[in-house]
Amino acid sequence: MTAVLTAEAPAGTRTLLVQRASWEADGVLALRLVDPGGAALPQWSPGAHVDLVLASGLVRQYSLCGDPADRSCYLVAVRREPAGRGGSAEVHATALVGTTLGVRGPRNRFELVDAPAYLLLAGGIGITPLLPMLVEIRRRGRPCELWYGGRDRASMPFVDRLRRLHPDGVHIVPQDECGLLDVAGLTAAAAPGTAVYCCGPEGLLRAAEQACGELDLHTERFAATAAPAVAAGGAFEVELRRSGTVLAVPPDRTLLDVVRAAGADVLSSCEDGFCGTCEVRVLDGEPEHHDTILSAAERGRGETMMICVGRSRSPRLVLDL
Repeated sequence: MTAVLTAEAPAGTRTLLVQRASWEADGVLALRLVDPGGAALPQWSPGAHVDLVLASGLVRQYSLCGDPADRSCYLVAVRREPAGRGGSAEVHATALVGTTLGVRGPRNRFELVDAPAYLLLAGGIGITPLLPMLVEIRRRGRPCELWYGGRDRASMPFVDRLRRLHPDGVHIVPQDECGLLDVAGLTAAAAPGTAVYCCGPEGLLRAAEQACGELDLHTERFAATAAPAVAAGGAFEVELRRSGTVLAVPPDRTLLDVVRAAGADVLSSCEDGFCGTCEVRVLDGEPEHHDTILSAAERGRGETMMICVGRSRSPRLVLDL
């Protein structure tokens, strides 16, 4: 019999069964999620993530780290962060096997592009979105090197699986044995046209951004680079098109707070503009972006925004809510 531990799930949330939980490294718990009726799950591509709606009502985003060709399950890995915001602690402290969780997605803002060669740089739990990328790159038959750093071997999940996938192209670099990844040297040695994918702590991402030069760099952050500019842009109005509701957004409140207080169905996770959970389509008006997700071209088009940190340059925004 399946127990249900989730809070009331928002519209668009799928209910999945936690079939298995396993320790993948010190402090890293992997969850295998399946449809309770055995149905195939929606397709996803390397770099995708899902939102888990926990029993407390917290929503947290996790990268899918299984095989994209296997639609029987979703696999996520959660590192316990004692100084975090409570989501990882709840996952680790709750007996989840045999219960159900609300799951939204998958969504992907870290897509694997087509390239003649790849260089994958992972730090700690940042290995999770890169693991399915390695699976797909191997299917494509393209050259690939994956360099994986962590505090020590015991804290680094999926090492054995990575070595089985790509015995000659996976390099494990525990910091206590080898020091930090030589990002500058690795990128300097990469052939022209190489796509570089980097996920991990902020220091690793900044090193990649400084070193990549003309290489095609793609990054994903698990933390904000700075505090969001909540009051930037002053007061404005927001129209929720589906209901016709018009709301005032004062300088001291976020757009997310205002639309949520009005009853709009919007999930959020980081609330710092780096995860993409609260992305909403903009129907009219000029958004002011403070996230670290959208590219310059996407910002210029103004078609979507992250309403946890975004505001408005125009007197009114119209959102698809």
